[in-house]
Parts: sequence; C-alpha cells; structure tokens
Amino acid sequence: MTAAAPEPKANMGRSVPRYDAVSKVTGRATYASDMPLPNPAYAFLVTSAIAKGRVDGFDLDDARRVRGMIEIVTHENAPKLKESKLFSNGGYAGTTIQPLKSAEIAHDGQIIAVVIAESYEAAREAANRVKVSYTATTPTATFDSPGTTTAAAKGQNALFKEDPKVGDFAKAFDAAEVKLTASYDTPTQHHNPMELFTTSCVWMGDDLVIYEPSQYVYGLKNGVAEQLGIDADKVRVVNPYVGGGFGSRGSMTPRTAIIAGIARRLNRPVKLVPTRDQGFTITTHRAETRHEIKLGASRDGKLVALRHEGAEVSSRPDAYCVGGTKTTTRLYACPNVDSLVSIVRADRNTPGFMRSPPEVPYLFALESAMDELAVKLNMDPVELRRINDTTNEPIGGKPYTSRSLMACFDEAAKAFGWAQRSPEPKSMSEGDWLIGYGCAATCYPTQMAPSAARVRLQRDGRTRVEIAGHEIGTGAYTVIAQTAAERLGVPLEKVSVFMGDSDLPPAPVAGGSNSTASTCSAVMMVCDQIRQRLFKAVMPGDSLTDKARETIGMGQAPTTQAAKSDRPLDIEKAFDALGVGLVEEYGEWKPDGAPLDSFKAMHSGHVRLVGGPEMKDKIAYAFGAEFVEVRVNRFTHEIRAPRLVGAFAAGRIMNPRTARSQLMGGLIWGMSSALLEATEIDERTARYVNHNLADYLVPVNADVAGVEVILLSEQDDHINPAGAKGLGELANVGTNAAICNAIHHATGQRIRKLPVRLENIEV
Repeated sequence: MTAAAPEPKANMGRSVPRYDAVSKVTGRATYASDMPLPNPAYAFLVTSAIAKGRVDGFDLDDARRVRGMIEIVTHENAPKLKESKLFSNGGYAGTTIQPLKSAEIAHDGQIIAVVIAESYEAAREAANRVKVSYTATTPTATFDSPGTTTAAAKGQNALFKEDPKVGDFAKAFDAAEVKLTASYDTPTQHHNPMELFTTSCVWMGDDLVIYEPSQYVYGLKNGVAEQLGIDADKVRVVNPYVGGGFGSRGSMTPRTAIIAGIARRLNRPVKLVPTRDQGFTITTHRAETRHEIKLGASRDGKLVALRHEGAEVSSRPDAYCVGGTKTTTRLYACPNVDSLVSIVRADRNTPGFMRSPPEVPYLFALESAMDELAVKLNMDPVELRRINDTTNEPIGGKPYTSRSLMACFDEAAKAFGWAQRSPEPKSMSEGDWLIGYGCAATCYPTQMAPSAARVRLQRDGRTRVEIAGHEIGTGAYTVIAQTAAERLGVPLEKVSVFMGDSDLPPAPVAGGSNSTASTCSAVMMVCDQIRQRLFKAVMPGDSLTDKARETIGMGQAPTTQAAKSDRPLDIEKAFDALGVGLVEEYGEWKPDGAPLDSFKAMHSGHVRLVGGPEMKDKIAYAFGAEFVEVRVNRFTHEIRAPRLVGAFAAGRIMNPRTARSQLMGGLIWGMSSALLEATEIDERTARYVNHNLADYLVPVNADVAGVEVILLSEQDDHINPAGAKGLGELANVGTNAAICNAIHHATGQRIRKLPVRLENIEV
C-alpha cells in the first residue's frame, strides 16, 4: 500500500464518528464497576453524621449479626497509611483529611467506618446497623459563619502564585468618569458524574491492581503507592472508560488506599461502590465564592481601572483555591489593574477542581459587571467589549498567540439575531412572558503537559497506539486515532488505541483542557519517528530534514512542515527494505517552557502544566462569545432559557463532531450553573441538605429547547505541534453571566447571586 505524506489542514480535522461509539451503545465499553473480580468482598461506607467533633465509640454488635458480615474497619483497626500532600501543592491527594486516622471529625460525611461483607446487600445492611456515639462541637459552615478564618491566597497554594496588578488602580478609579462597584456570589456545586465513585482493589502477591474511574492514572498509581509505602511499580490502575469526571476524579481520593489496605489484610479483592449521597462528601466540589468588582471607564467606554477581589471557602487544613483573577485581570485592555484572592477556612470537606474551576465563578463576576457598565454608559454590551479588546494582556504586556474574541462575538451575534434586540429593559415581551437577550465572553487558558506514547505500525497498515490517557467522555480515543491515521497516512479504521492503564506510556491528568493538545502532540512526534525510519530505509539521502531529525532526537515534536516529505511513502517497500513486519517507536514530548524535571515528574505522576497566562513571552487562550434568550413569566416568575448560541475559536479543531458535543454540553451546563445548580448547606450544622439527584437540580431536555454551536476557523502556530487549544472547559464559562444579563434585560432587575430561582425575581 502507498501512504501519502500527511498534508496539514488549516484548522479543522475530519468530523468522523466516535471511535468508541459502538462499544458504548452496545454495552461493550468496560467501566471500573464492570471489572470481574475473583471471589470479591464488598465494602460499604459509614459516614459521619456531624461536621465537627469526635467519635466517642461504636456499638457494632447488631452489625456483626448480619449474615455474611466479614469485618468492620474503624480508626481503631484501620490500615496505617503514610501522609500525602495536596494535589494543588505538588502532591497527589484531593484532600489531606485522611479518614480512619483518628477519632476526630473534620467535616460532614467523613468516612468513619468501612463494613466488609460477602455481598453488597449484606455490607449495606450491616453498615446501617452500626451505631455511633459522638461529641459534637459547633461547626463553621461558610461565609459569615462565626469561626471562619481568612487569609490571602498568595503563598498558600502552589497553583496561585500572584495577585495580578499593574499601574495605579486607586488613583485611576478615583479619577474615572464612570464608576461601577458591585458584589457577586456563586454557590457550592457538585460534579455528580453518571458513574459512581467506585474503587476495586486486587492484590496478586505484592502487586496491586486498582480498578477506579480516574482522570489521572499515573497520579493515582504513585499516590496510592506513597500512602501504602510500596514501590509505584507494584501498583497498576486500570480504567479504559470513565463515566464522567468534570474534575472530581483528577486527584487521589482518601478512600482508595484504605480499600487497598483492607484487601491486602483480607487477602482477597474488595469492591466499594459508594452511594450517590456519599459522593457529595467523600470527594471534592466547587467551592462557593464571593467577588467585588470595581470598574472605572471613560465616557467612550474605555476601561481605565479594574479591580477584582475574590474569596473562596476551603477546609480547615487545606488551602485550596482556584484564583481566577489571573484570567479576569488579563481579559480586557486596562492600564490600571488590581486584584486580591482570599481563602476562607471553614469546617467543610476540601473543595477541588470542577469543570473550568477558576473561570466559571470569576468570569460570572467580571462579565456581569461589564454588562452593568454597558448599561451605565448607555452602550451596546458587544461594543463595550470591542472597545476594550486587546492583542496584548495588560499585566505583563505579553501578546496573545491568537485572539479571536470579537470574531466570535460577531459570528454569534449574527446567528442569534442580536441586532433585533431592543436595548431598554422590559421592552420585549410575548404574551405573559418578558423576553431578555444577554451575552458574555468566554475564555479558557491553552495548557499542555508532557506526554509519552508508543506507536506500532504493521506492514498492512494496522496501527496500535498506546498512551495512558483518559476517555472521560470527551472523545479522546477518537482524536488520538485520527492523529495517528493522518500522520501515518493509514485508514482510520486500521488504528487501534489503548488508554486508561498505568502500564501504558504516561500521559497527563485529563484536566485543564490539556489532554488533546498534549497527547496528540506526543502521538504526532512518535508517528514522525516511524516515518523517519521508513523514509530512511527507502530514500537514505532524502528522508526528513536535518532540522526534523534534530528535533525528534531532542524529544520534541517537529512542526507539520518539518515532518512533511515532498513524496508519498510506499510502506510495503519501506518494510521490505527494513526486512521487518512491523515498526514500533516510543517517544516523550514536552511543550516549550516545560521545566527541566518534566519527564521525571511525568513518570512519577506529578503535573507540569504550562501555557495560559504563564508562558514566558506570550499568553495563550481559547475564546468564545455566548448569547442567550431568557423568558420570565410576569405572573409566576418562571425562568426559561429557550435559546443558547455560542461561537468558539480554539486553534485547530481536531474533530468538529466531538468538539461540538463538548461545547453544546458546556453551554447547557453554563445555563444550569445560572438557574439550577447549588448544593444547599444547613448553616447550623455545616451539612449538605440536597445530597441527591432529586433535590440537586440539573437540566433535562425540556430545559433547553435550542442550542447552537459555531466553530470558528483559527490558526495558531505558537502553541503546540497539533495547533490545538483545549475547548472541553470553554463553553460553560460566561454562560451564567449571559443568563443574568438577559434577566436584567427582561425584567430590569439585576441579580448578582447564583443560582437565580423564581423566588428571586421581582417584576
């Protein structure tokens, strides 16, 4: 067969069906809970009924009488585990609150016992019979609760290193012709992925196999090894498919090593499937936040001063924060900027990453404030953003690698029919329904991390790609298969991809929208190494350029042009010349600017993300614009969002079909974060009230009548060999602000606290 050299496409890959579509719809896709275990024991968790205090004792007699009960593990007889640092401070753990370590209770729903039985039903029955006596003390729940402590985030969290500022904000704000000061609040929210937080552990001699849905198998492997005090090579994590993650599975859980330790003690596999309500407290969540925005502008709409002060709730021991001011202070042109992020400590479980962790709450505040400023200026909100568009971020003056924000606004506005908007609030209606139009910008940093891959090409074109990436529902199998097929010039149907196994070459965490850019760049590099070998066999004097060979030897992916040959490659002739039936290559890729220890960190399960606002000479973001139509019933105050329109520019779109699905889901989730989602907290007891899918509201089909996604063409040659910007977390940013801006347009009422429910509406 003859394979043509891969021609670069401007910025759109083929819109092919999902690689795993048939497996998923036929039930062949295997999730962690599906893994068959030999003679397993079943675990069921007992969790704390108080948020602060201590366990005085257990009455286990009734529980032990359940037929099939094997063991009850409490802090008195639990496996001893080593400490692990917080993920966001360079460790592996999603929380440093280690359950079963002592009798102390740090938060509601903390694991206080694990019941092991011969069946799930017996374990559940025995767990329900466990009686616990407590000494409870008054907990601190959230903002304004007595007993909170507040401190600046800078210096407490490795992921938040600065409070961005430039110029003299105070002086510029004082002199501004138009001023706006406003405060905004966002609630606690939970991920609620379809797949429960399952953990199964199997020991085979000294080797441990963990079946657990994870967004970072190398991090989980190394983290559990650290806690158990064993060599990481003795641990394997397997999860070829993950039933949703959204950040909740990015770091090591506090339950995994406990289950592994119990399995080792019993010398048999142990399977844990926590309940839905337990998932609210044994994992992480999006923290509630508060914001104060101050904007100063000239009469023509140009920003002259911007200050964003944010505060986030975290647990007592963990200084977790997302610090979205690193984005909001750089989004628009403004010569005088100030910011401050604070962490408020309360008696709660530690928050964690949730889809677009910094941008969803922080851009809600900024994009709402921009709309309020537009009203003050009597200016179209789109035009206000156009006036303050910029090619260089204001804090360090670094140029954007590409920035298509206003192109997105123009395309989305045209598709939405923004020109038909009557600017006066309460001026548009139909029957009993007040109609409002709103818009907001969205953006997400372009991030990448070191990644490795192994590719095997056979004479007949069959290709095997191995990489410890993660299919969390985003289409990772599909874009990796496409990358290999295009780079090697083989049919897509001949490419097999293997992921979700820590025995495969390491890949980064599936978070921060870095997976496609990172894994595809690594696969491209390794495919180019194969092409180099084949070209050298058939055309010794005319293989890849010296620059490409040099680049490959350095472990960096060559550019598309450097990897390209002017002639097609005859694969069969190349294999004849080599005298082999297959060619296999392994390679490790890292992005420009990655630290020197990147490859070592990659193998040890530590994250080395680079990009976004922290690039050395440039700044890289994907951008978009979102428009919504809101209808508010003037009598019942019901709120409906019948239309969502988004236009997005994210470099090369590897597969428009999977990209559109991601963006559509993001728009719907953004609407949900505005109108539906909130974890309600009983402030007297610091306990979650609606820890189920009946009371924790998420959208259904009837909530979203129309969603339109527009993909813009964008070429960015400065970010990575694939030319791809992450977009999985792009579309749910800004939607909450667009909804509230539309509600103001419909009703004249400005709502600054989420979620917006009908009882908040005053018409």
